Amino acid sequence: MQQEAPQYDNIAIVAALFEGGLAVFAVALGWLLGYWPLETFSWSWAHAGLGLLATLPLLLILYVSLKWPIGPLARIMAVLDEKVAPMFRQLNVAEFAMISLLAGLGEEMLFRGVIQIALAEWIGGTAGLWLGLAAASVLFGIAHAITPGYAVYATIIGAYLGWIWLSTGNLLVPVAAHAVYDFLALVYIVRWRKAAKSSSGKGDDSLDGQKQDDKRLDDQYQADNGHL
Repeated sequence: MQQEAPQYDNIAIVAALFEGGLAVFAVALGWLLGYWPLETFSWSWAHAGLGLLATLPLLLILYVSLKWPIGPLARIMAVLDEKVAPMFRQLNVAEFAMISLLAGLGEEMLFRGVIQIALAEWIGGTAGLWLGLAAASVLFGIAHAITPGYAVYATIIGAYLGWIWLSTGNLLVPVAAHAVYDFLALVYIVRWRKAAKSSSGKGDDSLDGQKQDDKRLDDQYQADNGHL
């Protein structure tokens, strides 16, 4: 008996509530610890543009991971194809954008706007800056641990986002980079990657069929010659 595929009818609402809930949690945690998560957030076109540029290294990492999925990367790609892509496949581009924006804002408010800065100030000095960055990045990785390899992958991304926040002093930059990266990664993995694999599969099927036809013709030709 064939097992039915799981249904994800409300995944857009669930994802939006979860990511938006992280922003609420960041505000609550920040209130308890004495930090406002958006203290260093300010809008400027320059920093928004810098956030878009900061997406490029993240996309390069994604491209390398997809192009050469070796070792743990192969397992990550398998999970994305088998678990993540089916979960979000029914969503449209606008829903991808909404989830990505909420993820970029909520996760950066929590991990950079509260956890990283709180640890940095508690420890103090230059050591505090780097230890706060390291701890927030590791926690960011653990929060994304769909596989052990992906936890490491996310830790590296978290360290990069934390570093650009320290470098620019504006939370808008990692928020923009995070949101745009999530959006492009979702669109590619859920839509373009599946379409490309389907097209490739059809092409392979056509080639296999042609090879089988050629073999049948060769066999028939040899059989005919054998009777001469």
